Amino acid sequence: MIPWLKRDDPFPDVSTALTAKSGFPGLLAAGADLSPSRLVMAYRHGIFPWFCDNQPILWWSTDPRMVLPTDRFVISHSLKKKLRQIHKSIHESNSPWRLCFDTDFAQVIRECAAPRKKESGTWITSGIIDSYRKLHDMGIAHSSELWYENRLVGGAYGICLGKMFFGESMFARIPDASKIALAYLVFFLKQNGVTLIDCQQETAHLASLGASPISRSDFNDHLRRVVDLPAITSWKTLADCPLCQFHTLAG
Repeated sequence: MIPWLKRDDPFPDVSTALTAKSGFPGLLAAGADLSPSRLVMAYRHGIFPWFCDNQPILWWSTDPRMVLPTDRFVISHSLKKKLRQIHKSIHESNSPWRLCFDTDFAQVIRECAAPRKKESGTWITSGIIDSYRKLHDMGIAHSSELWYENRLVGGAYGICLGKMFFGESMFARIPDASKIALAYLVFFLKQNGVTLIDCQQETAHLASLGASPISRSDFNDHLRRVVDLPAITSWKTLADCPLCQFHTLAG
């Protein structure tokens, strides 16, 4: 059994989350709300919401936890070529490409919520969208965006607390667009002292990009060291980054 949280109830200790034997490994609690204060409290303790429409709010703390070290991000040869081409184009006049942060957070999260192939629903419910837009307005949630000819073609979004970034979702409308937006985000976070990106769930796709699982205790130890560090205050566009710096990522 898991506890049902009322509006003002604290989260239980993450060590009480269900194990694999239950069939729902990492499930910690249900209920409460999606207010900004509740969400910030959750992320500070390594907890995240994940549920679908017609379900109660479900809170998770997985063990192990999938994380992407910003200095181990894997960029394929073809992706390196695209990154170089786009970055070179951005520094030229009349470029059709634009890489930026937070230009249209609302559209990014709506695109991420759109049904995927072979999937009938989404965990990014209308309630999630409304709540994370509030976090964006507070300067806590951010989006990395790839635009082509004034059309948003790829992006990613997540939560940034101190020197910790919690990745939530990505989308692509053209090949590799989400990877390009993620590469830019990884570069930016690395330059600003963020060493780990939380990926929450363990997947083969994330592993191919350099992510790997660590224990929940190690993950939460890292959180305690970084969430209260000075927050990133300036989310720059790619055009503000010197070519020589970006090439340290693009190769």
